[in-house]
Amino acid sequence: MANNTRNGLVRKLGLFPVTNIVIANMIGAGIFTTSGLLMGDLNNPLLMICLWITGGLIALCGALCYGELGAAIPHAGGEYIFLSKLYHPMFGFLSGWVSFIVGFSAPIAASSIGFSEYFTRAVPQFLNLGISSGTVNPLFIKKMLSVFIIVVFTIIHVRGIEFGSKIQNYLTILKVGLIVGLIVIGISFGKGDIDHLFQGSKFTFDFGGWKTIGLSLIWIMFAYSGWNASTYIGSEIRNPRRNLPFSLLLGTGIVIFLYFFLNIFYVYAITPEDMKGVISIGGLAVGNLFSKSMDNMVSLLISFALLSSISAFIILGPRVYYSMAKDGYFFKFVSKIHPVYGVPSKAILLQCLFSIVIVLSGTFEQILTYMGFSLGIFPILAVIGVFKLRYSKKSVNKLPGYPVVQIIYILFGISMLFLAFLERTVESSIAIATVLVGIPVYFIFRKINRNN
Repeated sequence: MANNTRNGLVRKLGLFPVTNIVIANMIGAGIFTTSGLLMGDLNNPLLMICLWITGGLIALCGALCYGELGAAIPHAGGEYIFLSKLYHPMFGFLSGWVSFIVGFSAPIAASSIGFSEYFTRAVPQFLNLGISSGTVNPLFIKKMLSVFIIVVFTIIHVRGIEFGSKIQNYLTILKVGLIVGLIVIGISFGKGDIDHLFQGSKFTFDFGGWKTIGLSLIWIMFAYSGWNASTYIGSEIRNPRRNLPFSLLLGTGIVIFLYFFLNIFYVYAITPEDMKGVISIGGLAVGNLFSKSMDNMVSLLISFALLSSISAFIILGPRVYYSMAKDGYFFKFVSKIHPVYGVPSKAILLQCLFSIVIVLSGTFEQILTYMGFSLGIFPILAVIGVFKLRYSKKSVNKLPGYPVVQIIYILFGISMLFLAFLERTVESSIAIATVLVGIPVYFIFRKINRNN
């Protein structure tokens, strides 16, 4: 297969950097914040661990499905390109529309603010750098640090996919190494108690309980989001028939392993009662196992983890908008490839600006509340597309598990959305409204494209 693809992007990435992008995109704010919130609703450590395993298996089923789709349609854009080719361009546009508003810009903003929060917690002296007269609000300094991080990584990734992927490799290796070290040292030498796993209250599996489970899985799947990451850069992967599906399966498998033991580490360190509602769960765990002063180390760990996630989001998101613009369903200037660095530089800059707006406006928390629901809709349609791919005999790499894997993902996906809608109707309705607003926007872009 030639290096140059039909849309101007170049196939430069091998299995290692692509797998790193998958891992970095998955391991972000979710795993470091949701376990305490989950315990607040579930109050049962064993059930929480089982739901994390269940979420991992759902993600693995999704990775198998997307691996087959990506091998057959190895172009940039993820769900956008899949749904456009399998169904209709409008479905692809709506998935890209949601990705632009919810899928990438909001996580970049949230992760950058999370980075500034954890970094200033570990290095509180940083907040004093700009407060000589006492007139500068520390919150303003944190937001400026968040904006600075977004700009820095935007510049890095504007300089090319090879240069950006090297930075991404180092950050991901460091992040995984720190997490493994935290788990091994914490469980081996920390003063915890594995009996915490069997504490808490008995969970009632009535209708209310199942609604709670559905919402919990939505949160968990947000933490696993990114299992489809390499499909967004399909046009830049060497030998995509092999490397694309393998990167999804390998990256997802590694993250499932890390998430399982990281949650064991949390439960080992903290009683269910003390875990309830705690967002900075990692700092509390290390503080309990060793000393309060060790919170600084965990804060730095999480800040590095979020730094890697910011980098991965900035790599992936613009490839979706680029593909949309290339097809005439987004702003035309977004489809331009940088003549020197060979990346969709204007798409990267547009995402940078939108992420900064979210950081400065402070509305990113509201977007995050419905992010899980929004991002759960279109992967179901994409997975259904595997049946269409097989039926039309266009699958070039038939991965194992068909059709059981597809049925499992679809049933769990629909069930989670239904139960989450019943549990959080307002946020779910806003997510649905976001999708519906995209329909007239699609027709506007289509009309503009036809007139040109």
